[in-house]
Order: sequence, then structure tokens, then C-alpha cells
Amino acid sequence: MTERIGATEEIATTDAYRSSIEATVVDASHEGVVLDRTVFYPRGGGQPGDTGFLRWPGGEAIVTDTLRSVGRVVHVLQGDPPARGSVVSAEIDWDRRYRLMRTHTALHALSGIVWLDHGAKVTGGNMEPGAARMDFELGSVSGDFGREVELRLNDALREGRPVRVRFLRRAAAASDPDLIRTKVNLIPEGVDPIRVIEIEGLDRQADGGTHVTNTWEVGPVRVVKTENKGRTFKRMRIELSET
Repeated sequence: MTERIGATEEIATTDAYRSSIEATVVDASHEGVVLDRTVFYPRGGGQPGDTGFLRWPGGEAIVTDTLRSVGRVVHVLQGDPPARGSVVSAEIDWDRRYRLMRTHTALHALSGIVWLDHGAKVTGGNMEPGAARMDFELGSVSGDFGREVELRLNDALREGRPVRVRFLRRAAAASDPDLIRTKVNLIPEGVDPIRVIEIEGLDRQADGGTHVTNTWEVGPVRVVKTENKGRTFKRMRIELSET
């Protein structure tokens, strides 16, 4: 896939709840399939790529991963790919995606709580469906730190705060104190406008991933571990509590 053929319309950037779509194959090779539009999220920013299926008359293939290559969204397949020009039904594994959406929103809420209460910036993070970690620039903490954060986090989630997607011109994003805090300056220069996820009254971050539309959808969250990785480096691990 060295030749770039068009750009994929990425439905998940504006509608994370869309689980399937009809699309046309614009490129296919041993690396995977590129569609003219897709509901699949390509891995990035700590969020795994979506899995699911491509189906077309006379054929079907499992999508084992979704990634970005040479600026395009590539659906990695188990099975033979459809021919270029084919019309396919692209369908994500919705249960997995929704757990990732809930997990991702929980991470952003966690970031907001730790910033508001401790002034600590996020330095990294990663997630899988239902579990995640987040790293903070944070000095010494009490032995009850994890429990205190868990209580504050669940209180905030239960408040049913709206989660909104916004797009800001780069110049405006670069002057927003919340986005500066979350290192918006690290986003490549060519990205303009910048996609922002806002949890009302709690958190604002430049982010390309998928989220629920209200914090009540996340459900209860447990802080399962707080690790001291250095003098000013703390790691928190969380899990969704399935009840």
C-alpha cells in the first residue's frame, strides 16, 4: 500500500454509536483493506483498533485490527480480502467498542478529577476493553489516595455529565489553558481543526478516540492499583465494575 488512493471518511469521529455502514473498497492487499468510509476506529492515543467483520456478496472476512498506515485507515483481515471496487458491509464488534468507549470516558474523568484535586498533569495512558492505566506528574500521595480518587470519580460519573465532541481551529486550541495542560502542542502541525472531548465541568482534552455521550453510561469504576514509578511519577489502574 505505497500509493495513496483517497481518504477514508471516519464516521467514529462524529458518531461513535454507529456500528455498521455500507462502503466501497478503494484498495486491498496483504496489509489489509481501505474503504471510502468506515465505522472502524484505527488504533491510536492509547485506544486499540476496532475489530469486526466485512461482508459482501459471496464473501466475508474477520477484521482483526484497524490501524493507520500512510495516512489511511487500514482494516487488517483474517481471510481473503474483497476485490477493489466491491461494496461491503462493515460492522464493528459493538460490545467490545462500547466497553472501550466507557473505559475511555472513565480515563478522561479520572484525568479531570486528579487535575482538579491535585493539579497533576497526565503523562501517558493505555486501555483495553474494561481496564486502563493513566500516568501522572504527581509527587507524594497518602495511603488512601486511590480510595479517595475512586470515590470522587464515581460521584462525578453518577452526576450524568454530558460528554461532547467539538472541533477547534488550531490557533484557538493552542490558547486554551485546559488543552495546553493536556499537551495539545504535541499534536502534529498539519492537524487543523483539532478534535476536543469535553466532559461538562470536569475535563477538556484534544482526543481522537471514541466516547459515550454521558458519564452515567460508564457505570461504577474501581481504582485497582496505584503505583509509585518515581519521585514525581504515579500510575493508576482502573477497571469497570460490571454489575
